Parts: sequence; C-alpha cells; structure tokens
Amino acid sequence: MRKLISTGSPFEKTAGYSRAVVQGDWCFVSGTTGYDYATMTMPDSVEEQTRNCLATIARALEEAGFSLADVVRAHYYVTDVAFVDAVFPILGAAFGDIRPAATMIVCGLVKPEMKIEIEVTALRGGG
Repeated sequence: MRKLISTGSPFEKTAGYSRAVVQGDWCFVSGTTGYDYATMTMPDSVEEQTRNCLATIARALEEAGFSLADVVRAHYYVTDVAFVDAVFPILGAAFGDIRPAATMIVCGLVKPEMKIEIEVTALRGGG
C-alpha cells in the first residue's frame, strides 16, 4: 500500500510531488532544501540550511513511521565545493552512527538561494 507524506509546502502541489512516499517497508524522501516551511524563508548559511533539511526529513520520516536510524541511502547536493567541509560535521552528527550509503554531488540547484539539497531512502528496520 502506498502512502503519501506532505509538508504542506506550496512546491509540492505546484510541481506535483510528495515530500515522501511509503511503499511497503520503504520510505523515499524527496530532495529537501533548507527552507523553513513554517515561514517559507531560506537562511543564508549552508549550515543552517543543512539543519533545516535534516529537520524536515526527520519530520517526514516520523510521519511515515520511520526515523533517521532507518536511512540506508543519502544523496547530498551542494552548490559549491567550499560547502563540503562546512556540512560534513552536521551530517556526521545526524548520520554518524547510522552510516547510510551516501553520495555528495556539487551542482546547481533550481533557485539561487538554495545551497544544499538532501534526499534519503529508508528501510523499515534498516537501522
């Protein structure tokens, strides 16, 4: 059975996607940027954007019946190679004991204020 999870972000409806999709024991969380969805503001620092990404992802996983401990795969997209050293400690604090398979890519994102986007896949009991 498929379950759709939404944060209520206007982007989800406009672009036609869900924050997360649960299919069986799997949860696929869409690429998540650093917006504070309560205020629809984007912090300036990549560190704060990273923390917002992780908080949004954690809430979506929780609503889906999962936790960060269930994450088995993570994709990180940053817009500048200089951000890598800034976000590693934050990612390490969130995933250090979980140790999902991960990839980091330096690329452009869809809006200039976006500095990082994080996408994860979780497997129930994967942690």
